[in-house]
Amino acid sequence: MVVRGSAAPPTPWSRSLTQPTIDETAYVHSFSNIIGDVTVSANVLIAPGTSIRADEGSPFYIGAGSNVQDGVVIHGLEQGRVVGDNQTPYSVWIGKNTSVTHMALIHGPAYIGNDCFIGFRSTVFNARVGDGCVVMMHTLIQDVEIPPGKYVPSGAVITSQQQADHLPDVQDIDQKFAAHVVGINNALRSGYHCAENVECITPIRKQLEKAYQINTANHSGASSPSSQSHNVSEMVNTRLSPEVVEQVRQLLAQGLKIGSEHADKRRFQTSSWHSCSPVQSAREADVLMALEACVNEHAGEYVRIFGIDTKSKRRVSEMIIQRPGVSALGGSTPVTTSHSSYSPSRSNYVPSSGGSTHLSPEAVEKVRHFIAQGYLIGTEHADARHFQTSSWQSCSPIQTNRESEAIAALQTCLTEHTGEYVRLFGIDPKAKCRISEIIIQRPGDKNGKASAPASYTPSSKSVSSNGYGTGGNGTGAGHLSSEVVNQVRQLLSQGYRISAEHADNRRFQTSSWKTCSPIQAAHESGVLAELESCLSENSGEYVRLVGIDTKSKRRVTELIIQRP
Repeated sequence: MVVRGSAAPPTPWSRSLTQPTIDETAYVHSFSNIIGDVTVSANVLIAPGTSIRADEGSPFYIGAGSNVQDGVVIHGLEQGRVVGDNQTPYSVWIGKNTSVTHMALIHGPAYIGNDCFIGFRSTVFNARVGDGCVVMMHTLIQDVEIPPGKYVPSGAVITSQQQADHLPDVQDIDQKFAAHVVGINNALRSGYHCAENVECITPIRKQLEKAYQINTANHSGASSPSSQSHNVSEMVNTRLSPEVVEQVRQLLAQGLKIGSEHADKRRFQTSSWHSCSPVQSAREADVLMALEACVNEHAGEYVRIFGIDTKSKRRVSEMIIQRPGVSALGGSTPVTTSHSSYSPSRSNYVPSSGGSTHLSPEAVEKVRHFIAQGYLIGTEHADARHFQTSSWQSCSPIQTNRESEAIAALQTCLTEHTGEYVRLFGIDPKAKCRISEIIIQRPGDKNGKASAPASYTPSSKSVSSNGYGTGGNGTGAGHLSSEVVNQVRQLLSQGYRISAEHADNRRFQTSSWKTCSPIQAAHESGVLAELESCLSENSGEYVRLVGIDTKSKRRVTELIIQRP
């Protein structure tokens, strides 16, 4: 029997005793709990173990075709409202065809738009999430407005509007994934309704009984060779763990091809993977057989599998299924890569070029970030004299949008200009502007190995043209490196504003930066003094410099200038 909810209890702030309003086509599981002024629209699924309580903040609204999955909690504060799409104030508004997945927390005031996906154990509080957003697992969204069509990666902590505005766009495969989840839950809703309806379930039971009787009759006599052959062809015998089998099944169900790679310990350290024999088949049994052959051939090595989207030519959902000392055979548990939470368009692919790259992790991550957002990659070089006057020269153009080729081209530029400064930047082909410059090599870097970005260096000796430098005047000024001073000068000359952010080690891992005191100065010496103040106040933390284009309201440069 489906529970239809109960009225909110009488309290000093509410004595209306309003009952939930639940559409007849919706399905509310008997193990869920709905209290107070809650509107559940048509074709909504409320799964077991949910708690939807409009007994403090109210009302709540759940739009047509949405699903609220197991363990979700929806509640709201007495104060604070959002404006729903019907221009009425609500404590919590959830739009149409939106998935709020297992163990998520939606706490009002909160607005979630149409066609959204809210991942497992994520929290949305005092925030708005625009239409078509995909929010992955274990995220926190608080005190911000996420623009429509944005992608929030797993583990992200979004607590400032700057972070929200800087999020990448959702891609087509993300939207398909979100729509797929809605479709699955709509089928479950129909199934639950059918299971409670005698007229619906009786024909299905009769079909099952008939099939059982036929199957029993076949087994009572001798099986024919042809039937035995058919039965064998349907069986999948594999020594791979159930988790690997399930991953393969899931990827094939999405129309993806399967790839596999291996690496010994040395190559694993440099992300230099080698491909196993290509898997051409789309049949589950053939794929599992090929994977088992790869694992057997490379016992004692790392082996990983991934899906291949042949249309967008992207990798998706990489998973390490074997490590040295832990075989993929015999039921071992696979270990996922650090970014392997399901994100169809976010690949962790570092190509197997057959050798190691000398690029720093920051540079590789920057390349990956640019390519994921559809930007082109640009590079420039300058010797020490030209660097002082910001007279950079372009390296050979990088036309590719493949990560392996972009990294190879960057390495070529570094090798050709050993002993010089080399910087990397993104190019937005639509807006025709540069995005986020970063210096990846400086004079003195050995063997072409790129150093980390310009950072806070108390011992640096640089003097700017206006007298701002490392003078020992006791004011603490002058601790900024020449690269940082030059970057500030360049940004100001282009009419950009300067900002700064800081993060401790934990927040740095989740890209949860906090803003330093706003920099109001527009002249170089004032900006440098305020940057120096931010460094002093947040010593022992990461600090980054941000250039802001006030006209387009977007960031043009991010540069880490201090590290713990």
